[in-house]
Amino acid sequence: MSTLSRLARRLAPAGGLIAGYVLDRMFGDPERWHPVAGFGRAAGRLEQRLYADDRRAGVLFTAVSVAAPIAAGVALERATRRVPLVTGVLTAAATWAVLGGRSLTQEACAVADHLGAEDLPAARHQVGRLVGRETAELDESEVARAAVESVAENSSDAVVAPLLWGAVAGLPGLLGYRAINTLDAMVGHRSPRYERFGWASARLDDLVNWIPARVSAGLATLGAPWISGSPKEAAAVVRRDASAHPSPNAGVVEAAFAGALGIRLGGRNVYEGAVSDRGTLGDGRPPVGGDIARTTRLATMVGDAALVVAVLIRLARA
Repeated sequence: MSTLSRLARRLAPAGGLIAGYVLDRMFGDPERWHPVAGFGRAAGRLEQRLYADDRRAGVLFTAVSVAAPIAAGVALERATRRVPLVTGVLTAAATWAVLGGRSLTQEACAVADHLGAEDLPAARHQVGRLVGRETAELDESEVARAAVESVAENSSDAVVAPLLWGAVAGLPGLLGYRAINTLDAMVGHRSPRYERFGWASARLDDLVNWIPARVSAGLATLGAPWISGSPKEAAAVVRRDASAHPSPNAGVVEAAFAGALGIRLGGRNVYEGAVSDRGTLGDGRPPVGGDIARTTRLATMVGDAALVVAVLIRLARA
């Protein structure tokens, strides 16, 4: 194999990550025929076959659902390892499919627009597309808080984590991570139906997001000056308040954003009639609609920085 061919094989995956990230920033999620939606439908059919109010059934469901996309990723990498251009194209397509940065920003900005127009009912409806909590009774500040928290958490789940897993494990990492995160959204929340069956999906999602969440928090902390915030304050809020949040990963990221933005997040949320205390994150004022734009700016910076980290990891592996 020539030196040029070896160089192409080493650079193709990193180039694919960059191209996929750019495609997501330019076009967002496709409105039709989205591969993640197709995976969700397939997982839903498998759930109908395997469901039982039992952890063992949930473990089997999670294992089968995750193994299939990982195996597909392994097979594609092996089949194209001698054709770097195809490897790069497949990596770009997979990266575009599993990222959700632009769509997240668009949804959050729509909430901000409704608040700016003083259309609270429309803002409540719009933010319901981003969060699982009940939104019908939220006031303006609570709507803004919901949007900010969703952008913060999903900047890790929908951007940083897939990039890092793609850097570390290539196509299998990209596809496997998105499968795990999708299963958590489907069955990982606590409810009478999924308390046992969804346990494995929820715990696996916690595991694969543990490092990405802390990378996201670190990047948000370092990027605080980008929105006229204080890295020192962001780091202090993470150290003091992150553990008050019931999620081991969301709490870290939301605390970093709260400190960087100089606002207070967390509090009381209602999910299907059940009240959940998310702790208090930060010392600042309650969020307002204008903070949503600042949050999306910080989230974009975090995503851009995460891409640089992912490319460096991928090149180091090569």
